[in-house]
Amino acid sequence: MIKSIPITLLGLMLFVQCGKTEVLTEEKVKTTFANPVWDGADPWMTQQGDDYVYCYSANNSIMISRSKYLTRKGVLKRVWQAPASGWNSNCVWAPEIHFIDGHWYVYYAAGSTPGSPFINQRTGVLRSKTADVFSDYEDMGMLYTGDNPEDPESNVWAIDMTVLEHGGKLFAIWSGWKEQRDTDATPQHLYIQEMENPYTLKGTRVLLSSPEESWETGGPLDLNEGPQILKNGDQVFVVYSCRESWLKEYRQGMLQLNDPDGNLLDPANWTKKGPVFEGTPLVHGVGHVSFVKSPDGTEDWIIYHSKKTTEPGWDRNVRMQPFTWNADGTPNFGTPVPAGKEIDRPSGEIEIEKAENE
Repeated sequence: MIKSIPITLLGLMLFVQCGKTEVLTEEKVKTTFANPVWDGADPWMTQQGDDYVYCYSANNSIMISRSKYLTRKGVLKRVWQAPASGWNSNCVWAPEIHFIDGHWYVYYAAGSTPGSPFINQRTGVLRSKTADVFSDYEDMGMLYTGDNPEDPESNVWAIDMTVLEHGGKLFAIWSGWKEQRDTDATPQHLYIQEMENPYTLKGTRVLLSSPEESWETGGPLDLNEGPQILKNGDQVFVVYSCRESWLKEYRQGMLQLNDPDGNLLDPANWTKKGPVFEGTPLVHGVGHVSFVKSPDGTEDWIIYHSKKTTEPGWDRNVRMQPFTWNADGTPNFGTPVPAGKEIDRPSGEIEIEKAENE
């Protein structure tokens, strides 16, 4: 005969993990976590209501996770698989997902050929058929990111596209080449262009930033990539990655919009600062960030990847930590927290876990 287990008012809860049943008291709900949170690179996370939506590429496909927790992936779904042939059949890189006018839009880079040299990367767009992030997606095609929209064949290498909504308009910002080349040892720059709609660019691209400062140059390849939007009230920032993604020197620079009511397509309306977030002797090659609020909205968090070792390569994992704001309204990202060091869980996350287990 199996004896019954008394349940106290504090509330004991049962949970099943890996086939084992364990009794867990409320006092055992963890209040901290430690980096890294999971393997991967180019982390993109956004929020919709109470959900965190995480988007990433795996095996030439695009995956979506939806979770109530910032620090944990949730339900997963593959929303798109690269076709067997065509311009976007290989090298699916760094997808981002944005909710615009009732649809989810995924911006991703892909190429027509596998492996190095990576000279055929272009940017494509997917659109959800409903407002549900797990709905089916339709392929809206390749975006033209060159200088002559009337000549689609003149398209130019482009990756890491993000979207800035400002003043009732949409703007695309991405990393690209000045001209198409036959080598991937080509400098990368940041471009900005107004959008006619979430899957069509309007006008022509504008060169927004080039790797010119001492802290964003000095290695084998000068690049600006991974631009991400960060807002603080009416202040607008573009935080981007520079130096080489495969080296420990990978770091973050920042563009600040000088006049929010001015012309976003005027490079003179942006001021470059940096580095604003970089590695330490214990954390290497921090890059490709995104930003979210804590579950209760009281904290700001930076999500980023770092290298697992100091050796050249792209073996990386995903980390996150809170950040603060300086008196002038600019972000203060601090320094990367070393692996294994305990960090308080995002504000409000513990309460969600307790409520789910009542």
